[in-house]
Amino acid sequence: MNNKLLKAENIKREFKTGSDKTLEVLKGISLEIFEGEIAMIIGASGAGKSTLLHIMGALDRPDAGNISIDGNDLFKMKDQDLAKFRNKNIGFVFQFHHLLPEFTALENVSIPQMIDGKTLSQTENKSKELLGLVGLSDRLEHKPSALSGGEQQRVAVARALVNNPKIIFADEPSGNLDTQNSDALHQLINRLNKEFNQTFVIVTHNNELMKLANRVFEIRDGKICGLNS
Repeated sequence: MNNKLLKAENIKREFKTGSDKTLEVLKGISLEIFEGEIAMIIGASGAGKSTLLHIMGALDRPDAGNISIDGNDLFKMKDQDLAKFRNKNIGFVFQFHHLLPEFTALENVSIPQMIDGKTLSQTENKSKELLGLVGLSDRLEHKPSALSGGEQQRVAVARALVNNPKIIFADEPSGNLDTQNSDALHQLINRLNKEFNQTFVIVTHNNELMKLANRVFEIRDGKICGLNS
């Protein structure tokens, strides 16, 4: 097994459901993710899969517990430092691609590098290279409205890769795609993992995508109840 990349320790998260009521979603989850693996998180709707993914990706803070990535304790960082770390080290792919509609595919992929202080001209070659990698060399100047759902999701994958992240979190990445586009996305994820040793943590209900997993974590009643490797 490769080096330990991410460690989640006793993660707890609850949400207010009324003036005096709370819903305890995560009840002390601990797990480790290793460099170069594809890990899947499964569970019933409402089990807390996306909540855990958002916390591991530093999009949300837990009520208790900690996440470390490559030895960096995420929630000991100030918000500004955490945002910089997230932009440089973490990639995200969601069920809905979250592309900015007013920008081209090339510009959308370049945005994380531009947030890091680079100009569009400085990022252009890397963005073109990644769009070529996902099979979109001929769609660079197209805005999201001119792209199919599968093409938009591949732009989102290229954007997630642009800063050479240590880990990519994906939340139902093929959940909004038809079978053909889902298969193409799954093949792309598998290729990125095998050829570039890219680490993925993926929330999914898709049985075909699950076949790519090195390990599968199941969340039930707020805890990890099963692990298939």
